Amino acid sequence: MAEQRRDAEREHLWAELVTTARRTVTDGLVVGTSGNVSARVGDLVLVTPSGVPYDRLTPDDLTGVDLTGRQVLGTLVPTSELPMHLAVYRTTDARAIVHTHAVHATAVSTLVPELPLVHYMAAALGGPVRVAPYATYGTDALAEHMLRALADRSGCLLQNHGTITYGATLDQAYDRTAQLEWMCRLWLTASSVPGLTPSLLTETQLAEVGERLRGYGQQR
Repeated sequence: MAEQRRDAEREHLWAELVTTARRTVTDGLVVGTSGNVSARVGDLVLVTPSGVPYDRLTPDDLTGVDLTGRQVLGTLVPTSELPMHLAVYRTTDARAIVHTHAVHATAVSTLVPELPLVHYMAAALGGPVRVAPYATYGTDALAEHMLRALADRSGCLLQNHGTITYGATLDQAYDRTAQLEWMCRLWLTASSVPGLTPSLLTETQLAEVGERLRGYGQQR
């Protein structure tokens, strides 16, 4: 009975993961099979496979690894960005990760070392969003750069590459990705007006927002 419950939980989480992955395409955050999504349950990490269009994934394609990266479920090869996902799970309380090549966020990653504080929702990601220095995709070097950029944050930009965010659920990780892309688009739009410079928030103003966000929403 316990094994049946475990299998049912994995199948449900896989369905949520595939839905989230497809949403990244529908919402224009990735093109083709770029980007990837994962979710953790216990010491198992379910992850999108490498090079497979999300609309072709079925329940039988469930792909999972342990925290060392050893494949324990499925036959499809896991995403090439597995080192980034595992690094986050080993060092944070993340239960879900979304990685995209969102166009506005990727553009910003080529321009600045940190997303300027153009909007207070940066507080929802823990503070000013940093840009991790470039490294070849799928490498331990990229994972190391990412971890430094993620210190005390739940999202960062990857230089000349894209975004990565994490959360307690797939919905939260996705929402943070979408929010980050929106803030990048906002800054690019505001900074493109000739002769004008966007006003930016101070660290003190952002900290005040962070306090308010702790009580935001429907509290039980």
